Amino acid sequence: MTRRYFVPELPLSGGLVALPNEEAQHATRVMRVKIGDDVTLFDGRGHEAEASVLSVGRNECQCTAQTAAAIDREPKCRVHLGVALPKPDRARELIERLTELGVASLTPITAGRTQRGPSESLIEKMRRGVIESCKQSGRNQLLEVRDPIKAADYFRTVDQATKLIAHPTESVYSLDEAKLQSDVAIAIGPEGGWTDDEVSDAVAAGFRGVTLGPRIYRIETAAAVIAAVLVT
Repeated sequence: MTRRYFVPELPLSGGLVALPNEEAQHATRVMRVKIGDDVTLFDGRGHEAEASVLSVGRNECQCTAQTAAAIDREPKCRVHLGVALPKPDRARELIERLTELGVASLTPITAGRTQRGPSESLIEKMRRGVIESCKQSGRNQLLEVRDPIKAADYFRTVDQATKLIAHPTESVYSLDEAKLQSDVAIAIGPEGGWTDDEVSDAVAAGFRGVTLGPRIYRIETAAAVIAAVLVT
């Protein structure tokens, strides 16, 4: 199994690289790397470099990296999800799946029927989860977890040309049609659904409805299904 480590300041020309503290601890304490081991480094912005472990300390790991290469494993359709997050344990599972699928960004939405808005600690755990999922999946581009926003502000500020809401509206859009676009924004509501005012705000802002059939899905299931359709 290839050992991958996140180095946000990866030198593109190669050379000596010290792993960031958390990555160094994982490499030395969990993976137990040794001098001479081959590893892969990535910067979360599309670059990766092959490297060799040069030195190992208690909480330190230095590598000699080759010239970094731009390796694009992103889907053709850039998917931007606005999601009223489920409970924390399910939110962490959600971010893992969306990162693996290649979603470009996730904006946590606070909706009228949101039971409890996301805490700062949850957002930070989700951002760390993105890194771990990129390491596991071979993705070189980090999914961007944005700051939480109220539903009305989200609908008003989304700038993608194709804007969809997971809710039946008079104007219904096909996911098969959406996947042909280069940039798509999709809003997924809380377990209690969108309020009438929120649906009206979305429609007024140019959002069109999409449905996933006759059954009702959990938030994380709906998000994963929509993302999977759009990126494949």
